[in-house]
Amino acid sequence: MAAVASAEAPEVRQECGCKGIRTCLICERPRHGDPIWQLAPKKTHRFLYCLDTGWAVGAEDSDFEGWAFPFPGVTLIEDFVTPEEEAEMVCLMDQDPWKLSQSGRRKQDYGPKVNFRKQKLRMAGFQGLPSFSQELVRRMGLYPELEDFQPVEQCNLDYSPTRGSAIDPHLDDSWLWGERLVSLNLLSPTVMSMGREASGSLLLSPAPPASPEASMDSMLGPSRSVLCHEVEVAVPVPRRSLLVLTGAARHQWTHAIHRRHIKARRVCATFRELSAEFCPGGKQQDLGHELLRVALSFQGRPVL
Repeated sequence: MAAVASAEAPEVRQECGCKGIRTCLICERPRHGDPIWQLAPKKTHRFLYCLDTGWAVGAEDSDFEGWAFPFPGVTLIEDFVTPEEEAEMVCLMDQDPWKLSQSGRRKQDYGPKVNFRKQKLRMAGFQGLPSFSQELVRRMGLYPELEDFQPVEQCNLDYSPTRGSAIDPHLDDSWLWGERLVSLNLLSPTVMSMGREASGSLLLSPAPPASPEASMDSMLGPSRSVLCHEVEVAVPVPRRSLLVLTGAARHQWTHAIHRRHIKARRVCATFRELSAEFCPGGKQQDLGHELLRVALSFQGRPVL
């Protein structure tokens, strides 16, 4: 019988894990004035990712309503797990300790300890991915986009509106982590907000209907442009769905979860694979082989 996940896991303590300019509702309460994160410049133009066409479409009632541009590298697999599997997984996660993290998040790490700046890692304490992830990894391999996906790291993140949880725009490391970033979204829907700080402009075309043929035809029509750094693309992520980022969506567009998009408790399990440097033929292939051997034993507990 599947265990039932609680609406909100019990808090161990009230202190937060924020450092530097990052804040959450817990550390903002004693302060006066706007928190620093609210003062950062916001994107001017909103676009919405369309799963049917793979294009980012201008938001309704905006200057670019009806205009769009191709947004490759996003794959969304809905209903990847059942409600019963979701409840059991979260219940199992809550049996292990959650560590305080930045911006009102809590986390559980299953992977090596990494210093990305110095490009060094330690395997101390890493015993593998958790046992309940073995079926998830097997199921991922049934999809063409993930048939050879071998995760070497899993990070569980716990978001709560009562803590004002969020995650800043960022690009994941590409020294250790490989091409695909895979995230399983549990307990509530959210929005992945993607931005690009590159100079230059994006070329827009009339938004295509939901068919590949129409998408190609629309590229031949009239066009407009918008500055890259003024654009934010909202990618809706349903509950129990699997989100895969590759290519430009992985390496050129930052991804973030804004506080306003956390309406209820959300748990996300993100899986990462090895980069080419740690795969067969790479200069650290032996270390990569050992990392995979440990990871795929599925005997892990969170690394403290």
